Amino acid sequence: MLDLPVLAGPKTAAPAFLIEQTAEPASYFALRHRAFVEEQGLFSGSDRDDVDDDPRTVVLVARASDGTVLGGVRLWPATEVDLGWWQGGRLVASGSHPGVGSALVRAACAHAERLGVLRFEATVQSARFFQQLGWKAVGQELVSGVPHTRVRWPIGRVQALADATKRELGALLQGMHLGGAGFVGDDGSPVPGSDLVAACDAILPAMVERDPEWAGWCSVLVNLNDLAAMGAAPVGLLDAVAGQHSSHVAAVLRGLRRAAEAWGIPVLGGHTQTGVPASLAVTALGRTRSPVPSGGGQAGENVYLTADLGGSWRPGYTGRQWDSTSFRSAAVLQAQQSAVARAQPSAAKDVSMAGLAGTLGMLAEASGVGAVLDVARIPKPEGASVGDWLTCFPGFAMLTTARLKAPETTSRACGQLSVGEGVRLRWPDGVETTVIDKGVTGLGTAA
Repeated sequence: MLDLPVLAGPKTAAPAFLIEQTAEPASYFALRHRAFVEEQGLFSGSDRDDVDDDPRTVVLVARASDGTVLGGVRLWPATEVDLGWWQGGRLVASGSHPGVGSALVRAACAHAERLGVLRFEATVQSARFFQQLGWKAVGQELVSGVPHTRVRWPIGRVQALADATKRELGALLQGMHLGGAGFVGDDGSPVPGSDLVAACDAILPAMVERDPEWAGWCSVLVNLNDLAAMGAAPVGLLDAVAGQHSSHVAAVLRGLRRAAEAWGIPVLGGHTQTGVPASLAVTALGRTRSPVPSGGGQAGENVYLTADLGGSWRPGYTGRQWDSTSFRSAAVLQAQQSAVARAQPSAAKDVSMAGLAGTLGMLAEASGVGAVLDVARIPKPEGASVGDWLTCFPGFAMLTTARLKAPETTSRACGQLSVGEGVRLRWPDGVETTVIDKGVTGLGTAA
């Protein structure tokens, strides 16, 4: 229960205050007891509960310049296993310091989002107060016989990533007819009149500049993932690399060469230049007589995520890039790369810049349907929050309409394609929350 009681006190000018996380909440508990037990009578004897004893519960307090606790709030995971669904509660603020309550609510929202939470809710008496702060009312219930409103904080992390990485594509690429009939929105393109598939990816210049060897590795990885999603066996790479100094370019090429050797694919040629800003782009060629489209899915089909959950966050990219490949053997990498070709699902797409949810949105958009992800069934490394895992680049991860078999991976049905558009998350209580409201790219369907 997240309430906003106002404690009686003299009306004085509010001094500056600081909101911080505390491991010593005794003063906060005392404020709560006064408000909820003594003044409001919502609880008899004590308002303490099991949430206060949960080591995962976070307590934020507002302190005056002299250290006095002016108010506080708690937030905690709603499920035994943290699935990114958290609740807020027991908000209390001193009436002698205006602004403490709203500041605590905003701090709780920000803290929840930093933890990778994708659903943050509270049950409150003062619904209007929370709505003024941007919360949405989602239901009614009784707490200790008193009417309360269930409110939800809108977290737009998934939508923001999809918009930032993919929203402009439809307008920019209008009229180019990329991929040909049946292949709209795929990262690889069948070459007309042949069994070739071509893919091309550029690496962010900032990444090439600050982490050149990793950039070289990733330039191969992302292209071979594109080929893998279409069921194509790689046959060769072309690279275009540039940098201010030869030593920097050499570092990029070391990473690229090491990756090419690991996946057993030759570098056929390309372009190399020094004395210019850092840049890197790679084109990959593969072969298949039956390319798998991203737009071949139909409403009612299951969605499988097949991912290598081994590894860890790449140093310097925590929450953004999961490294599941740089330590794997060539045999494992090559077997993973051929998994879609062996399974031949109706639709497949590799998880890339738009994250897991955004990538599913692109597969659904190309298929002319919507999608729902069952949060509790998504394969996820223990070292990643749900919010980070749904929005990061995960190394090797494929979304398909059939289960894949590949070494060192977990493959699980974790969602469905549905009538409609966009992507929803389904939570253990049956509630569905929308994280992508419509098509991701604007490129349309592959039909």
